[in-house]
Amino acid sequence: MAKKRIVMALGHHALGTNLPEQKEAVIGTAQVVADFIQKGWQVALVHSNAPQVGMIHTAMNEFSKQHPGYTAAPMSVCSAMSQGYIGYDLQNGIRSELIRRGIYKPVSTILTQMMVNPYDDSFYTPVKKIGRYMTRPEADAEEAKGNYVAEVPGKGWQRIVAAPRPVAIVEIDAIRALLDADQIVICCGGGGIPVLEQGSRLKGASAVIEKDLAAGLLAAEADADVLMILTSVANVTLNYGTPREQPIRHMSTSQAEEYIRQGHFEFASMLPKVEAAIAFLKAGKGRSTIITSLDKALDSIDGKAGTIIQ
Repeated sequence: MAKKRIVMALGHHALGTNLPEQKEAVIGTAQVVADFIQKGWQVALVHSNAPQVGMIHTAMNEFSKQHPGYTAAPMSVCSAMSQGYIGYDLQNGIRSELIRRGIYKPVSTILTQMMVNPYDDSFYTPVKKIGRYMTRPEADAEEAKGNYVAEVPGKGWQRIVAAPRPVAIVEIDAIRALLDADQIVICCGGGGIPVLEQGSRLKGASAVIEKDLAAGLLAAEADADVLMILTSVANVTLNYGTPREQPIRHMSTSQAEEYIRQGHFEFASMLPKVEAAIAFLKAGKGRSTIITSLDKALDSIDGKAGTIIQ
């Protein structure tokens, strides 16, 4: 019997914010992944990278100021760096946990590029804040380079970049090959490295991609049975943060679309998760999406926790 395949999207709580926190958080995350392996699942992992890529972007830019022979690193390069070091910790943590349980299974990190549309509306209305806070003269210098900045009251100015929708995964054939070989794959980290196709070349875009949308695309392209989005809350809720808050256990794609129209999901948090779920479910039959917290992951796969969308 063919094994079932799951794409797990790991949120901030599965990784921490800085290097020491990440080392600690990965121990618990690796245990959850190993639980799924023991239950017979094929696993692909997508992870967030917001604190990490911001740290790298700030460090590289500050270094270039102190050393004139070096240049600031573009966002695409910072994204690639974050994929490498987060993948390094994840794959070693998972490998160690599997060996501890007497399981040998290769774990690989694929440096993943994500094609985006150069005419995506988000390039005209960037919203994602990245990097350190700047003074007004520093912000002016960024704008002179053609970059966007936004004022953060009481803190200074911060660079903002676009968040285009992912169109295609460049390394999807390699990812499929590893999954077909029953190996664990860490890929599309931070939503993938955004790239624009220019003839035979791929050019890095000054942007970031929502990792949940990337996970949904990966799940569809890898023909997964389940897309599991792990976040800070156990369930999707209606009227979030109000006295009328209502957790949802099950919903259909049509119900999810109606809740979106009603404005129940926050733009930068739950909305992309539900949108990713809908896109994945509409791309094939017999699939399901689960949105829950890391500690509820195993219960949710048995229908005992989380929000299930079908």
